[in-house]
Amino acid sequence: MTGTVLVTYGTTNGSTARIAETVAAVLRKDGLTAETRPAGAVTDLTPYGAVVVGGALYAGRWHKDARRFVRGHRRALAKRSLWFFSSGPLGTSAAASGDIPPVRGVRRAMTELGVRGHATFGGCLEEGAKGWLAQRILRSGNGGDFRDFAAIEAWAARVAGELRGGEADDE
Repeated sequence: MTGTVLVTYGTTNGSTARIAETVAAVLRKDGLTAETRPAGAVTDLTPYGAVVVGGALYAGRWHKDARRFVRGHRRALAKRSLWFFSSGPLGTSAAASGDIPPVRGVRRAMTELGVRGHATFGGCLEEGAKGWLAQRILRSGNGGDFRDFAAIEAWAARVAGELRGGEADDE
């Protein structure tokens, strides 16, 4: 693969950003050049040979910044090796159910853009989180950190392996 791998994300409270940073760190450890940026801050995909897009899940939808990024860069993304991840399930269901399928809108974009893979990771909702719904979840005692960084690192290593193995399309 030529070029830098962009790992971009949409998040409200920072949990998905931490997952994106972990993905990029694994890619760099495997010898790839990777950059992490918020989805709303990316204006040009020219420097990137591959892209990983992550979005926090809210009420069964990807974060608006991730959705807007994919919509706004649709043509450029279709020419690159592309992976998606979602974050957000809270509780033991995040890890217990294994491979949680993507939500409908993400699944549709995956089909349209030829996304090479997707993973759903547990989310994190802790005191100080923004939003009415977040505060309600926290008050009900259902918050916490359900991210499995070993699973995130394993998934990122598979992405790196595909990119380094020449299975990914070069731009």
